[in-house]
Amino acid sequence: MKIAVISDIHANLEALRTVLEDIKEQKCDRIFCLGDLAMAGPQPVETVDFIMEQKDWTIIQGNTDKLIVDYNEELFENMMNVFPLMAKALREDVKILREDQKEFLKNLPPQKELEIEGVKILLVHGSPRRNNEDILPNLPIEKVEEIIEGVNADLILCGHTHMPAGYQTRTKQTVINDGSVGRPMTEDLKSCYLILDIKDGGFEVEHRLLDYDREKAASIMRSRNFDGAAGIADMLVKPSPRHA
Repeated sequence: MKIAVISDIHANLEALRTVLEDIKEQKCDRIFCLGDLAMAGPQPVETVDFIMEQKDWTIIQGNTDKLIVDYNEELFENMMNVFPLMAKALREDVKILREDQKEFLKNLPPQKELEIEGVKILLVHGSPRRNNEDILPNLPIEKVEEIIEGVNADLILCGHTHMPAGYQTRTKQTVINDGSVGRPMTEDLKSCYLILDIKDGGFEVEHRLLDYDREKAASIMRSRNFDGAAGIADMLVKPSPRHA
């Protein structure tokens, strides 16, 4: 079975459509989506509507999906102290998303366990411990093993960092970060997703990097015209550092 693993779309419908075209060309049988669907991107309403229509996807909740449904003024003020650009985007997205869209985000599971052709898989957004814990490239293997301690899965799939990574632990478990569809934080800024090919009780993986029309996505982002929109638009066309 061939499975596409996507995450961290962040309302970038332009990037998502490009990735889905490639997924179709690669003849994937299923799509797993690891969350962060809407916040801080060009088209939150349109993107969530599109995803809500995909009845055959397996989707879990990301940390920013939870921020949207848990939003209150105290949360906003706390975020302003840490990362004001994202706080302003969150406030604006909460205003424009409909109640049925927020309900959809609220009802997404935080994690999901599956078994496919004898392979036990755990889907998480950040890590098995927290939806906002980073599994970054170049972590010491001891740290990765600490993060997944007690997890009964052959394969742990995660996102959140917007940076692809992969680890084989001494417990013979595999941990893979699928990167980001909508706001990659890599030097070349290409959309990234993962193809997981399961056969005969084993699996192979491939990260795929795709160009999309970043300038168009950035232009749509700027047209949202709230305080901070231009800064997020710049993140789509210029390499930016990882943030909390």
